[in-house]
Amino acid sequence: MHRYIPVRMILRPAVLVLGAAFLTAPAFAGTNDTPAWIEKSNANAKVILDATNQFGPEGASSTGIAGFDDKVADLGPRINERADAAIIGARDELKKRMMTETDALVRQDLEILIQSCDDTLETNRLQKKHLARFIDVGQLIFFGEFGLLQDQVDAARRPAALARLKLYTGLTPGSTPITQLARDRYNEAAADPAHLGSFKERIQQSLSNTARYVTGIRGLYAKYGLDKLDGAPAALDTLEKQLKDYNEWVTATVLPRARTDFRLPAELYADNLKNVGLDIPPEELMQKALISFAEIRNEMQALAPLVAKENGLTVTDYRAVMKELKKEQLPKDQVEAYYAGVIKQVEDIIRREHIVTLPERAMIMRLASEAENAAQPAPHMQPPPLINNKGERGQFVLTTGNPPAKDGAKTDGYDDFTHKSATWTLTAHEGRPGHELQFSAMVERGVSQARSLFAFNSVNVEGWALYAEAEMKPYEPLAGQLFALQARLQRAARAFLDPMLNLGLITPERATEILMQDVGLSAAMTKQEVDRYTFRSPGQATAYFYGYLKLMELRTATEVALGPKFNRQAFNDYIIGQGLLPPQLLAKAVREDFIPAQLKK
Repeated sequence: MHRYIPVRMILRPAVLVLGAAFLTAPAFAGTNDTPAWIEKSNANAKVILDATNQFGPEGASSTGIAGFDDKVADLGPRINERADAAIIGARDELKKRMMTETDALVRQDLEILIQSCDDTLETNRLQKKHLARFIDVGQLIFFGEFGLLQDQVDAARRPAALARLKLYTGLTPGSTPITQLARDRYNEAAADPAHLGSFKERIQQSLSNTARYVTGIRGLYAKYGLDKLDGAPAALDTLEKQLKDYNEWVTATVLPRARTDFRLPAELYADNLKNVGLDIPPEELMQKALISFAEIRNEMQALAPLVAKENGLTVTDYRAVMKELKKEQLPKDQVEAYYAGVIKQVEDIIRREHIVTLPERAMIMRLASEAENAAQPAPHMQPPPLINNKGERGQFVLTTGNPPAKDGAKTDGYDDFTHKSATWTLTAHEGRPGHELQFSAMVERGVSQARSLFAFNSVNVEGWALYAEAEMKPYEPLAGQLFALQARLQRAARAFLDPMLNLGLITPERATEILMQDVGLSAAMTKQEVDRYTFRSPGQATAYFYGYLKLMELRTATEVALGPKFNRQAFNDYIIGQGLLPPQLLAKAVREDFIPAQLKK
C-alpha cells in the first residue's frame, strides 16, 4: 500500500509537489486525559509544524490543523533554501530543548523529531544535487481540492476549496498561477545540465492524467454545490485552460529533456530506501526475499489442490486455480456491499479469537473515483485527521484500475480485488486489523505526534498491515488463504524486484513476466507495480516484506521470552499503542516494557 507520506516527506519541496498531501500520516490531537509527557512532546513537535506548515498547507489542513484550508503550496522563489532554513531553525531549537529535558519518553521523542529534520535536509540536498524534476501540477491541485471536498469534511469548510482554486489559478489579487511558478522552478533546476530530467514515462502518465483530474474536480464542485458559487465557473474554466497550456509547455520543454533510464543515481536510491525504513543493504534484502518467495510459492502449490477440490475445479497448479477463481468477478454495484459483509465477518473473528481490541468506530470502505485511480492506482487507506478529529473516520479505498499513459484511452481494469476470494486478505490489510485499525486506534487512544507523524515510515506501517494479514489467514476460507499467500508472495517479489530493477540486475520485461506468471497479477496491476518500482516511488515497495519480517521476528522473540505467559491480544494491543514507531524503537519498547510487565503477571 503506497498510501501514507510522512510529514518530513511533505516538508521536502521536491516531494511536496507530488501532491500527496491528503495522504499525510497524521498526528493525534490530544484529549483531556492526555498524559503530561505527551502534551510536552506535542509542544516540541509543534516547533517543526509551525516552521513548515506554510510550505505544505494542504497537508496541514487535511491533518486537522486549523487555519490552512484557504492556503496553497509554496512554490515561490528560493523555496528550497527557505524550507531548509525553516527546518534547520526548528531542529536547532529542539536540540536546545534536548539539553535540559529529563523525561525519558520526551527525550526519545525529541530524538525522533531531530532525526526527522536531519533526514529531510539530507534528502533535499541529494535531490537538489541530482534532479531537475517537473511538477505534476494537476495532481497537486486535485489533492488540494479533494482534501476539502469529501463527505466527512465539515460543510462549512468546503467553500475554502474555491479560495484555494483561485490561488492555484492566480485569480486572487497578488497571487501567481501555480503553473507559472512550477515552470519557473523547473527552469531554474534545468539550467544546470548536470541535473537529470524526470523519467519519460512518468511525464507521459502525468500528461494523460490531467484531464482526469480536471473532470474529477468539476465533479466534486457539482457534488457539493460549489459550482454555483460566485467565481467558481470562471475559476474552473481558468484551471482547465492553464493545465492545458502547462501540458503543452511540458510537452515542448520538459519531455525532450526527459531521461529514458528510470534508474536514479545510487545515493538517491539508497536515500529512498533509508526514508522508507530499510536499514539493511538491498543485496541482503534480496537474498531474504528470494528465499521467502520460493517458500511461499511451495505453500501455495500445496494448498491449491485443496482449494480446487472444494470449488469443483479440475486444475491443481496454484496459478491455474487462482485464474479460475478470478473469473467470478463481483458486479461493480455489488462490490461495496460484499466487502461490507466480509468486514463484519472479519470483526467477528477478531473478537472471537482475541486478536486485537477493535476500535469503537465503524469502518468505511468505498470505490475510488477515476481521478483517484489516476492519482493513486493501488488500493489504499485514506487516514482521518487525528488533530482536532470530530468523528471523521479513515477510509479503505478500493481502486478499480490503472489509467493508461495514452490520452483518451480507457482505464485498464483490475480483476485482482473484485472476486470473493481476494476480499479477505485485502480487508485485513487495508481495514481491520490492518491500517484502518492502526489509525482509528490513534484517534481513540492517543499517541504523541512524534510517534505518529515524525516516526512514520513505510516499514513500520506496512509491516503491521502484512502482519495483520497473517493474523487473519488461519481463519479465512481456503480460497481466501490461497489469495492471502498470493499477497504475501507479491510482497516478497517486490522486495527483490524493486532493488534488482534499480540496481540494473533485471529488466522491466522480466519483472513483468514474474508478476503476471508466478505471482498471478492482472496485466493492469502488474503495470502499476512496475511503474511503482521504476518511477512512481522507487524503493517504497520493499517496505512491506521487510516490515513484516521485523515484526514477525519481534513477535516470535516475545513468545520465546514469555512462554505460556504470552498473550496475543495484549501483544498486538501494545504494538498498536506505540503509534508508528520504527522497528528498532518498537523492539526496545517490547524488551524493556512489555515483556517485564507480562512476566510480573
